Amino acid sequence: MPVSSETKKRFALATALRGLLMLAAGVYAVIWPLEALAVLLLFGGILLLIDGALGLWSLTFGGGKSGNYWFDVVANAASLLLGVVILISPMLATIFTVTFISALMGLAAIVVGVMQIVVIVRERESYARIWPVVLAGASYVLLGLLLLLFPLLSAWVAMIIGGILLIIFAVGLFGWAWRLYQASKA
Repeated sequence: MPVSSETKKRFALATALRGLLMLAAGVYAVIWPLEALAVLLLFGGILLLIDGALGLWSLTFGGGKSGNYWFDVVANAASLLLGVVILISPMLATIFTVTFISALMGLAAIVVGVMQIVVIVRERESYARIWPVVLAGASYVLLGLLLLLFPLLSAWVAMIIGGILLIIFAVGLFGWAWRLYQASKA
């Protein structure tokens, strides 16, 4: 089915608007990374609040019963409660959430790094050079230690990197919007 030039122009405009939103979010994350993290957490709190309320409503009035009824009730109530806590105290929730996630990621990075080093050292006869893998494993361990010791700094750097990626994605969307616009003129 052929697409009209007017529809292609609307697609181009919608894509350009998406790019503009991505660009604004990326610039915000690069310039104010900790504030962007708090905003992201607030959106997460709103999502948890809505999800918990709708889940409890579904279990109570909507006939959304499953084999794990009490598990669903507890999970939805916890989601609702966590959403309320995040919305009441976003900065406190940001610090605890960032610290917890950084700790989990840090521990995972340390485990992966140590596993890489142990495996490559054990099987070093099978490889011509083991130093690249040992270096990669040591990098994982170092990253894990940084995440464990400096969780807020790690989140700050991650927000800046995420903002840069959003800006790059926005540029790609602008290019796509331009191609769509040019196709609408042909």
